[in-house]
Amino acid sequence: MSLTDLVNNAKDKTRFTTVKNYVDFCLKYLTFARNGLQAEIVSQNETNYRFFQYKADGGYRITRPLNANLMYSVDDSEALGREFPSMLRSAREIEQGDPRREVFLRSIYTIQQTIGAALDALPGEQSNTARKVNGDLFERFISLLVNAVGVSCQAGVVQVPIVVDGNNEGFMSYQHDLIIKNENELKIIGSVKTSSKDRIDKIFLDKFLYSKLTETSIPHIAIFLNDVQRKKGRLANQYGVNSTFLSGHFRAFTIKLNALDGVYYCDLRPNMKTDAVLSRHIRTIDNFFFGDLWSFMGTHGLIVAKEEVVDGEIVEVVEP
Repeated sequence: MSLTDLVNNAKDKTRFTTVKNYVDFCLKYLTFARNGLQAEIVSQNETNYRFFQYKADGGYRITRPLNANLMYSVDDSEALGREFPSMLRSAREIEQGDPRREVFLRSIYTIQQTIGAALDALPGEQSNTARKVNGDLFERFISLLVNAVGVSCQAGVVQVPIVVDGNNEGFMSYQHDLIIKNENELKIIGSVKTSSKDRIDKIFLDKFLYSKLTETSIPHIAIFLNDVQRKKGRLANQYGVNSTFLSGHFRAFTIKLNALDGVYYCDLRPNMKTDAVLSRHIRTIDNFFFGDLWSFMGTHGLIVAKEEVVDGEIVEVVEP
């Protein structure tokens, strides 16, 4: 498949409606990348990151940074095509230390990064559209994965009743990327973003306001792909990476406001492993699918009084 075909596929969100669609696209991109690139550039400051440079068909553009420790190549992607789908059917059985967890983590990372890298071939004037498509597809991918392990999940709006002295004074609406339920009981609310940049504050505040309004402690989680971006060096074809993770904001909100119930990454930044506060609250995404998800599903949730579709969007109305 040519780069043009891959880019056109990646732009078309109707082509990504099942987990298999994501896997198939990823394998096609990896096959292309074996011989279809102009160069592979090593990051100057964190050498585990690479940048793909396209040939003339991609305007010689440079992709986002790709973590070589997580990114599969076509030569070692057999596990992605064979093991990854089967793990979804046995998610409750995969424990800590199981080597399949690394396959799962690397598969999610590689699949989403092939979409992002393909969209990086678009010209600069389409970069905002590319970012929006990439973000939307990551949200959809995580939702599809939750459904694939046997848990009901969808994006939509939760309407929260405002109760004063026993009287319902109206509703506040909150848009969420993940609304995870068990029948008519809301169990988890989640945010899914490719990066926490410019978004982390809102996620903490959403939990704070939601908990105050409902007087409940419904779990709020956040799932991120990574927090690195490309930076240009002083010389031609010299690139490095910058962190987009605001550790001060995260620590302040966690300590002084309220901690999120789970924060998960595919690609952890080094300080997320070494800092005492960060390492306690941030973990890799396999910990959600193979552990925390099932713990959250066993807790008491909010009763959904009704579900309706308004202007094509699912709205969950919870009981006061």
